[in-house]
Amino acid sequence: MQTQINQYTKELFKYFIKEEKKLQKQGLTVNPIVSEIASWYEKLRNAMEYRQDEVLLQSTILRIIKRRILLGGGKGVAGPLVRELIWARYLPDGSVTEDLIHASQDKIDTYLKLRRYIIDNKILKDGEATKLVYDLLSSDLENLLNPRPDREAMSNYIFHALHPNITLENETEDTLNIQLFIAIRRSYTKDNLALLRFNLFKQYFGGVTSDSFEKVSSGFSEAHSSIERAIEHPLRYKIANYVKRYIPPFLILEDIIRTQEGNIYTLLENEEEFSNVVISTCEKKYSGIASKVRRAIVRSVVFILISKVLFAFVIEGTYEKYAYGHIQWLTLGLNIIAPVSLMIIASFFITTPNRSNSLRILHAIRELMLSNEPRIGYSITFQDPSKKKNTLSDIIFAVLWFATFLISFGFIVFVLTKLDFNIVSQGIFLFFIAIVSFLSYRISQTAHIYTLEDKQSIKTLVADFFFLPVARVGMYLTEGISQVNIILFLFDFVIETPFKGLFGFFDQWFLYLHSKRENLE
Repeated sequence: MQTQINQYTKELFKYFIKEEKKLQKQGLTVNPIVSEIASWYEKLRNAMEYRQDEVLLQSTILRIIKRRILLGGGKGVAGPLVRELIWARYLPDGSVTEDLIHASQDKIDTYLKLRRYIIDNKILKDGEATKLVYDLLSSDLENLLNPRPDREAMSNYIFHALHPNITLENETEDTLNIQLFIAIRRSYTKDNLALLRFNLFKQYFGGVTSDSFEKVSSGFSEAHSSIERAIEHPLRYKIANYVKRYIPPFLILEDIIRTQEGNIYTLLENEEEFSNVVISTCEKKYSGIASKVRRAIVRSVVFILISKVLFAFVIEGTYEKYAYGHIQWLTLGLNIIAPVSLMIIASFFITTPNRSNSLRILHAIRELMLSNEPRIGYSITFQDPSKKKNTLSDIIFAVLWFATFLISFGFIVFVLTKLDFNIVSQGIFLFFIAIVSFLSYRISQTAHIYTLEDKQSIKTLVADFFFLPVARVGMYLTEGISQVNIILFLFDFVIETPFKGLFGFFDQWFLYLHSKRENLE
């Protein structure tokens, strides 16, 4: 079997087989006691904002640089930034050298210079320029401090496997390449919008440093327009859904290569043993889904509770005090407890893949490795949506979709009215039921991350008919509430700033005590 492996797969293996690292300088270290406390604080902070694990580091870097630049400007931010990331255990202790810190500061200075250039030349408004530059900067710093060449190699491998299958009607080859690149970044590496923009930005300019500033600034306007058009392409969701369907075999293959490392070729010499490893890896991943789902549920419940309590007491409580002269504690309590309870109940209906799914993944991995070129899936042509005319069926489906909104929300309003919920209480309840529906859907997707070619049952189709309209509203509300969450603002600027100051003080104090202890020896 080993001799039959195609060249693309052999090249992929090289990125996962770790070479013996050369000795390097000792990097920045922090006190373990401070790190323990800081990591617990970070877990609490992350639970307050619904984020996927894959974007936590970028989001944390963004949060820190926003706070530090706002309170102290951009000079000397890199060192404290790295220290905070090591405290919270996003980066291993001692892994970031002074050279990396200097390179990080160079990027911070260059991006802030780029922001000033964009504003001065009226390419974007002040707020838009600041948000975009901070997104690019935080993504670039993550790429610098925590590089993942293995994941980049797997992304390219997926690209080569799926590219021959896809045709875009009335579009250029470049457009197809960009849209497939975006779909893989969304489906495999789970990029958020900030990381996605950065990775497209990197395709244009290679990298942003003080040496490349002239090139980046002069071409920024054109690149930004092209990137935004690509991100908003009308076929983006359809292509992403197609790509997402075939990601599971790549995830399992990645895990096998990573765990086997230098023994991968030895494993491939025994076909039966390789098959057993694939099946056992699938089963291990299915078991791991449960803990991942539990973690997602806890984060979601905390996110809902914090936001819900704020809305319930500030808005609903104030309204009832004004309208009725007292707070209706029963409806207020139901409004807080019901959405959280529904989230927990929904988690019990989440299932994991079975053995037949593992066999499909095994077959797909064989096809990827043994074909002349990696290939998976069926051929598909995506029609140009601008050329597509609305048919009678399209009109009927649009009417049915609108009807599901009315039926789903109408039923909830009917029940709430019977329970004597006032109009404000009903509005808040609908608000959070929509968010719960969306978060439940996202958690369900997490549970099916290793499901290859998932087939829907009649029960699933009926549930989707009433559930998806509510979840779709919840998606927009979740994004909106994350932008205006007052509690998050208080944590980031009022609470986190003095907390991190204390962490810094004790970190230096323990270092001072250590130096005094050395003097006694």
